[in-house]
Amino acid sequence: MKISRLCALAFLAGSLQAQIQFQDVTAQSGIRFTHSFGAAELGSLLESAGSGCVWLDYNNDGRPDLYVVSGRPLAKEMHPYPLRTAPAVAPHNHLYRNDGNGKFTDVTDQAGVAGDGYGFGAVAADFDNDGRTDLLVTAYGHVTLYRNKGDGTFEDVTAKSGLNVTGWAIAATWLDYDRDGCVDLFIGRYVKFDPKYRAFYAADNYPGPLDYAPETNLLFHNNCHGGFTDVSEKAGFAAYKGRAMGVTAADFDGDGYPDIYVANDKTESFLFHNKRDGTFEEIGLDAGVAFGQNGESTSAMGPVFFDMNNTGRADLWVTDSKYNRLLRNAGKLPFTDVTQQAGISRQAAQYVSWGTGAFDFDNDGRTDLLVFHGGLIHQIPQEHSLFRNLGGGKFQDVSTTGGEFFATKSVGRGACFADFDNDGKVDAFLVNLGGPGVLLRNTSPGSGHWLTVSLVGTKSNRDGVGAKVEVDAADLKLFAERVAGSGYLSQDDPRLHFGLGAQGKVDRVIVTWPGGARQVLDNVAANQVLTVTEK
Repeated sequence: MKISRLCALAFLAGSLQAQIQFQDVTAQSGIRFTHSFGAAELGSLLESAGSGCVWLDYNNDGRPDLYVVSGRPLAKEMHPYPLRTAPAVAPHNHLYRNDGNGKFTDVTDQAGVAGDGYGFGAVAADFDNDGRTDLLVTAYGHVTLYRNKGDGTFEDVTAKSGLNVTGWAIAATWLDYDRDGCVDLFIGRYVKFDPKYRAFYAADNYPGPLDYAPETNLLFHNNCHGGFTDVSEKAGFAAYKGRAMGVTAADFDGDGYPDIYVANDKTESFLFHNKRDGTFEEIGLDAGVAFGQNGESTSAMGPVFFDMNNTGRADLWVTDSKYNRLLRNAGKLPFTDVTQQAGISRQAAQYVSWGTGAFDFDNDGRTDLLVFHGGLIHQIPQEHSLFRNLGGGKFQDVSTTGGEFFATKSVGRGACFADFDNDGKVDAFLVNLGGPGVLLRNTSPGSGHWLTVSLVGTKSNRDGVGAKVEVDAADLKLFAERVAGSGYLSQDDPRLHFGLGAQGKVDRVIVTWPGGARQVLDNVAANQVLTVTEK
């Protein structure tokens, strides 16, 4: 044990000099996605929001596929600066099949998932527990639920499922809030947008979020028979109006039930605590997660629950238009804002932050942060940020050594993360507002060992959403929860990734399923994708 511990310490000390690096592999990947905001020039809040993406294995071949959302030209009265000539082929959403050799094939038409609306976000889950991953897309005025038919195609079951959504549906997350074995759906709505309202100060370019009335969010209960029931009022959400940009769900207090965080734009953010009786209580202010570190209502964008210090508790990371928010969970309320102490505030203040991911990019046993930036109102390109977790609550900006991509600028919006080539390193896809998307392959040299865990629920929901996984390797203890929707308008690899540092073997993997049952696997080999099926 002493030798193992010394080896681990030596590895970690040496890894402080290691580099996290990414390479832009878009050109050779076959992904040809360009986002559209549907107009000749940026001219409204609707157009500036951008969109997100989701990684999902729609054909069950063990390789994450990519779905990316786009806007499109709407009626001319919707756009202050409409296109003179409509494109021959309307911009639409795209599904790219992962062919397993670093290449992707556009199968959108074949799969039937191009969509017909002005899209924003996407999340994926097996809502009917049939073993196939389904897809939910948010859009202006509605959502679309695609049921996976298992033959490479999807069918639109929105109306049949009872998902009657009006208003500006922008973000969504899946969760099993009542632990009945079927994933429910939470939808964040932005503002009551009025395209005819064009009054503004010239310097502002166009009306901002506070110029429009706020909206309520929606919770749909899955009845486990292919349909959903709107329980927003019954569950306690109808009383709260905000301007949702990003939403996510995880069990922040460890009581076994998922809670919901809503990152609001220019309005205090919400934390809805699950009361375990079908209702939620809004506690954002008391929990210390409603405002920025200076008490301001920032333009909060992308929320991520993750374990910053390997404590087994869900900390909260939120990108925004100012300093961003890193909120440490000490096991009792309130959360503590440690953004400045962590070394992030000063580096982030010069940017507007949107899509983000919290993953161990160099597999050293500590979770790092990748943040994408872009102009808030005007279409101003910005460079992007990579923060390496040094331990002890400290992060280091290592963007300058992260690869050529970090020397470029773009107007970033949503981003989603996955180990698309199954090499044990977490990669990323970035959606740029009105521009080409970017596929980033993680090429970090000298990375540590790793373990990826894929969950299959039987008594729980099929995807294991809400399950918690602990990985023990010598003195290293790592924790993660299976979530289905986080960051800005996006969702990451459904599999849980753990960096193991110097540890080439895992002593045990402990899975706590949403219903509370524990499952233990001993002596697990590292550097593999491990599938755990609920017993």
